[in-house]
Amino acid sequence: MEQDIFNYTELLQQIKARVAIAQKRAIYAANEELLLMYWDIGKLLSDSKKRIGWGNGAIEQLSKDMKNEYPKIKGFSTRNCQFMMQFYNEYNHELTNTKQAVSYLSNIPIKQLSWSHNIVLMQRVKDIKARYWYMVQCVKNNWGREFLINAIKQDYYHSYGALTNNFNSTLPEIQAEQVGSMLKDPYIFDMLTFTDEYNERDVEIGLVKHIEKFLMEMGKGFAFLGRQYHIEVSGKDFYIDLLMYNTFLHRYIVIELKKGEFQPEYIGKLNFYCSAIDDILCHDGDNQTVGLLLCQGKDRIMAEYTLRDVNKPIGISDYELDKALPQNANFGLPSIEDLENKLNEELNNNL
Repeated sequence: MEQDIFNYTELLQQIKARVAIAQKRAIYAANEELLLMYWDIGKLLSDSKKRIGWGNGAIEQLSKDMKNEYPKIKGFSTRNCQFMMQFYNEYNHELTNTKQAVSYLSNIPIKQLSWSHNIVLMQRVKDIKARYWYMVQCVKNNWGREFLINAIKQDYYHSYGALTNNFNSTLPEIQAEQVGSMLKDPYIFDMLTFTDEYNERDVEIGLVKHIEKFLMEMGKGFAFLGRQYHIEVSGKDFYIDLLMYNTFLHRYIVIELKKGEFQPEYIGKLNFYCSAIDDILCHDGDNQTVGLLLCQGKDRIMAEYTLRDVNKPIGISDYELDKALPQNANFGLPSIEDLENKLNEELNNNL
């Protein structure tokens, strides 16, 4: 009987998994068909405009007629019809029919993204290479629309994968690429502003206080496990500045945060922490721990030399804080006296 229960449970899981696959395929197929419809409508509108030369009033009328004809179907607002035209014109490479469009769209990740993702990319990313990179990241890392907008604002295209690291020599090729694309340089902690002297501990406390923004800046899949995370090695106590776990990479991320410029001696301690976390916390299914050193500047050549013979995967990245305003800065309007003096000076110069 127990064997029958086990077999039934296994059978149920297999069927549920197959249903989930079918659901995903149906969603992808529906999304692809929607994008192809928008492509075709965009082509019709664009070609008609070129032949006849109508203005925006025609699209407004078309929007009203389509809403009357298909009241339950959304997506025919004036603005969305304009987006359809832009969608076609942005990617049109002398394609003459839908079959060619299907072939072209299959070679880039457009059809794997929602229409709202595509609108964001068309409106905010004009560099085609950068746009393609964002498409790939959305698909690989399951970026939502809001996360994509934030990534574009912070220029992830130029910062992701730019940090100094030894991933290629310490990780398998695929993992090295995954970790490298997940981390970036620099990190912008613009939620923190210090007007007085501060130290690393102040920055740590500030990041934890603004944990939601901190996690957003770190990227997709990061979970915060603790600040000054305690570990014990050989009967001695050690405290890791920040410990995180990435659910996509399935690995712990040990973060050491330093004020000021990079120094080679920082890496030895970080390497030690990575080894300790591998032994103390890692279980089956966890990949090798990665170390991330955050400092306020680095000599790249010095950093590369330091990492050359280190056996744990470690990256070195800069971090930037919000610039504090000078305490004696005066941003108010000029006084009446200042205006009068300025006016008198100009009148005297013109006499």
